[in-house]
Amino acid sequence: MTTAPVNDTSNVTSEATSEVTLDVSNLRDLPVAERDRALAVVSATLEGMPAEQIAAWTACTFGRDVIVAASMQDVILPHLFAQVIPDVEVLFLQTGYHFDETMQTLDVAIRDLAIAVIEALPRQSVPEQDAEYGEKLHDRDPNLCCFLRKVDPLARSLDGRAAWVTGVRRIEAPTRAGTPIVSWDDKHDLVKINPLAAWSDEDVEAYQVAHALPRNPLVAQGYPSIGCAPCTRKVAPGEDPRAGRWSGNDKTECGIHQ
Repeated sequence: MTTAPVNDTSNVTSEATSEVTLDVSNLRDLPVAERDRALAVVSATLEGMPAEQIAAWTACTFGRDVIVAASMQDVILPHLFAQVIPDVEVLFLQTGYHFDETMQTLDVAIRDLAIAVIEALPRQSVPEQDAEYGEKLHDRDPNLCCFLRKVDPLARSLDGRAAWVTGVRRIEAPTRAGTPIVSWDDKHDLVKINPLAAWSDEDVEAYQVAHALPRNPLVAQGYPSIGCAPCTRKVAPGEDPRAGRWSGNDKTECGIHQ
């Protein structure tokens, strides 16, 4: 059943806040078990609610102390949260290895949506990394490359924030099948919100069509999961959608959701 309604969302804020409340003022001070129980209750209550309602709950609960991560495979999350937080901060991991099409999609999002993009930069440029580790580190040690260009920049960008939002969906990979709507991110010490966790591919398409959102051209060219250009290939018909990521080795995640 689709969980991505495409109708008017003008009343979702009051509906969401009346059903789900969370005191975020002392989450970091609570005992771990108590904090996790509180978030589990919130997550269970939000389960099955429209993504628009989850976004509205997020805005009412955290205000502007939330950042939305977006890879620019699509612009669903930036669009969704711009409706409830004008000029919402959108985090883009600028690895230096993105496809031109991904950068073009970012440019369109900046132009068309009420968002404030924050580009998280690695500590080193690609040439500086090449000088220290050798060229094409992504081929020789993709885990280290991902850490340097994604995991570490993300951690620095999230430091001190109350919550972050991701586009992780359960159907994307077995490692994501148990993704909750809301949980505590131990690695980054803040709340993690996954409003699209229950979405199907049909939900993604329905939202994009209903709102006439710009598309990353690579998706139509056979790239259902888009990462850095050196580590992403087209996927053949019938292949797992993430088979094109780090093809040829057993790596399945970049590390930011592990």
